[in-house]
Amino acid sequence: MNAPVKQMPQQDPFRILVSAVLSTRTQDPVTAAASTRLFRLARDPGVLSRLNPTRVQKLIFPVGFYRTKAQLLPRLARMLVTRWGGKVPRTMTELLELPGVGRKVASIVLSQGYGLPAIAVDTHVQRITNRLDLARTSRPIETERALMEVLPRRVWKDWNHLLVALGQTICRPRQPLCPVCPISRLCPKRGTAPNNRRQKLDAGS
Repeated sequence: MNAPVKQMPQQDPFRILVSAVLSTRTQDPVTAAASTRLFRLARDPGVLSRLNPTRVQKLIFPVGFYRTKAQLLPRLARMLVTRWGGKVPRTMTELLELPGVGRKVASIVLSQGYGLPAIAVDTHVQRITNRLDLARTSRPIETERALMEVLPRRVWKDWNHLLVALGQTICRPRQPLCPVCPISRLCPKRGTAPNNRRQKLDAGS
């Protein structure tokens, strides 16, 4: 069972940054298609900074909040050009200064773009971390802090990638496929219904 893990260009912090911004409130296939269209035209911050928001809007539709993102992406690119010489900053503090960038997006850039220790908490990480009882939290910032306490620093950058793959295929929001989960014996399954824990894998799922 192959996981449709987010495919962000490796070792290209700019593309990772833009793709991560596009991915918020958006399904992964839609993000991938929109990113491909945008990068065909805007290959670097300089080009993106000069694009008209109306043009960007047409390229990224139908990502979530596409109108807002079409306005902020050229602004983000201009900030990269004017403040950091077209380079993507590599600290959490600086990344959070960029429009449209929160801790999750910043952590994705740090971990996937620069290989730095950072934990990006999305819905999959939030859900599975609580099911594993590694944290009992309801807010991403609380989950991030809890994971930093219990996980070795060397695995921080891989945590999001691994849990997204698990969450998209097995540890789903509803009806998780616990019988085929590779870590089922280690998981207390906190918050899952008993019938979900015992369910058999449906044919063809």
